[in-house]
Amino acid sequence: MADNDPQNNAEADPEEVETDVEEGSEDAPQTGSTDVACEWMQNPFELAALQDKLGSIIGTPSTYIQSLPKCVKRRIKALKKLQFETTKIESDFYEELHSLECKFAEKYAPFYDKRKDIVNANVEPTDEECDWSSDEELADDMRNKAAVEDKPEQKEPEVEVLDENTKGIPHFWLTVFKNVDILSEMVQEHDEPILQHLIDIKCVFSEKDPMGFTLQFYFEPNDFIKNSVLTKKYIMKSEPDVNDPFSFEGPEIIKCVGCPIEWKKGKDVTVKVLKKKLKHKGRGTTRTVTKTVEIDSFFNFFNPPTG
Repeated sequence: MADNDPQNNAEADPEEVETDVEEGSEDAPQTGSTDVACEWMQNPFELAALQDKLGSIIGTPSTYIQSLPKCVKRRIKALKKLQFETTKIESDFYEELHSLECKFAEKYAPFYDKRKDIVNANVEPTDEECDWSSDEELADDMRNKAAVEDKPEQKEPEVEVLDENTKGIPHFWLTVFKNVDILSEMVQEHDEPILQHLIDIKCVFSEKDPMGFTLQFYFEPNDFIKNSVLTKKYIMKSEPDVNDPFSFEGPEIIKCVGCPIEWKKGKDVTVKVLKKKLKHKGRGTTRTVTKTVEIDSFFNFFNPPTG
């Protein structure tokens, strides 16, 4: 979360440039307002931010606008209509961008299929396919980068020792999950034995009716779930809300649909069974009550709220 402390903001202002010029020195840097404006107008990020700001201002009532004469208010209505037309064009842009993603997904597919085959030991890559920088060279690069950034050393995680008879790339997807921040936060320790059996992930696009995509998680036979595939479908829309058209910021996910997981007996890692003994005060007898509670798990990902 951003720190809104004015004092902290003043210290971290990226627009301030530190100089060693003494107060009153003739060598103090002089910046003309015209030069600043020219530099600012040539910055596409600044212009994009301005466009977004204008888009958010339109449609927002203010005392200033209410105080304007009717002739000016009439022109403002014209500007709002122009802005709405540009919003519709922006919507078309995102729809075409999604169509482009669908088109290029077909070009990616053969490479992803090859990856799956190598990971799961279906094929052995050729010497030409292995023509790439060695892991040792990449590790050296990472160490050098860490040294430059002057980060404190972190304890290396324990690595499973594999021999030359190892097939494919064991636990490939689990390793990916544990090294991607947003995914590693979702994965619990009790999820890992199941994710060791994850053999492929695919993203299947739906161009329209409805616009969206589906994530498919493929598992080899295992002792935890009966499903060979788990899916999560995302339904999107890329059109302005008729009641609030100027809030449009591009495609948005309007619905998620998960799938039921067929857990093998006693293997559901999304719940925990709690047992509690209750003693009757009068009779002195005891009975055991069980209660099932939900716990954190990556596999809750497939049970999203719907609506």
